[in-house]
Amino acid sequence: MDKTKRYVGVHNDLNGGMTDTGKIIRDAWVFGLIDETETCEGWTAQGLESLWQKVAACWEEHGYLVGNLPPDLRERFDRIQAAAMDRARAAGWDPEREITTEY
Repeated sequence: MDKTKRYVGVHNDLNGGMTDTGKIIRDAWVFGLIDETETCEGWTAQGLESLWQKVAACWEEHGYLVGNLPPDLRERFDRIQAAAMDRARAAGWDPEREITTEY
C-alpha cells in the first residue's frame, strides 16, 4: 500500500487554492510548464518541489517581477490570477483575513 502523502489539487486546497502550493501551480500555468487543466492532484511533495524549482527559474529570468513579464505572459498571469481569486472567494476565501494589524 502506497502511504506517500499526495497533494489534494489546487482546486481542493485550503482557501480555494490561495496557498503557497497553489501559487506555484498557477505560476507554472503562466509559464507553460504544465497545462492549465493540470491541478497537480495526486502529486507527491517531490513532484511539487521539482515544479517549484522550474517556476523559480522562470521568475528569475524576469527578475521576479510581474511587470517584467512580456505582454503575452502578463496577460496570462492576470487572467489566471483573476480566475483564481474569483474561485477562492466563491469557496469562502477572504483576503482580509490574511492581513493582520498585530505586530
